[in-house]
Amino acid sequence: MARTGDTTQAAGEFLIFRLGEEAYGADILRVQEIRSYEAPTRIANAPDFIKGVINLRGVIIPIVDLRLKLALRSAEYNDSTVVIVLNVARRTVGVVVDAVSDVLELEDAQIRPAPAFSAALETRFITGIGSTIIDGREQMLILVDIEALVSSADIGVVESAAR
Repeated sequence: MARTGDTTQAAGEFLIFRLGEEAYGADILRVQEIRSYEAPTRIANAPDFIKGVINLRGVIIPIVDLRLKLALRSAEYNDSTVVIVLNVARRTVGVVVDAVSDVLELEDAQIRPAPAFSAALETRFITGIGSTIIDGREQMLILVDIEALVSSADIGVVESAAR
C-alpha cells in the first residue's frame, strides 16, 4: 500500500479522469454516475470552485469544478466535459472534470507513495501515484482522496444555502 502522512491508498478499482494533460484516479466505489455537463444554477457568495447546484432526480447537489478546487488553470467546457456524481461523507456531490477515460484495477505493486513537497504545495488530497501501461506506454496516475477533496466545509455551506 502507498502511504502519505496518515493516508493510505489501497489497491482497487479507480475511475480515471483527466484535468488538463494529467490523469487522475478516484475510488470507483464512490462513483454514483457520470453525466454530461450542464450549466448549474449559481449560488450567491459561493467559492469560485463551486459552480452551483443541479437537481438530480429531486436531489439538489452541489457541483465542484475540480480544476479550480485544485488551483489548476480554468477549463473551457466542451463536449468531453462531464460531471462525476459521487457519494461521499453521506452526501451526493458532482465534480466537473475534462473527461473520463477508463476504470482501471491497480494492485499494490502499481501504487507508490505521493512524493513529499514543500508546505507551499497542496498535496493532502493526493494519496499515491499509480503506474500502468496504456497504449504500450507507461502512464502515471495521480490518485486522489476524492472524499476529502469534496467533503470540505465549503460544500456544507452550499448545501445549506440551496435548501
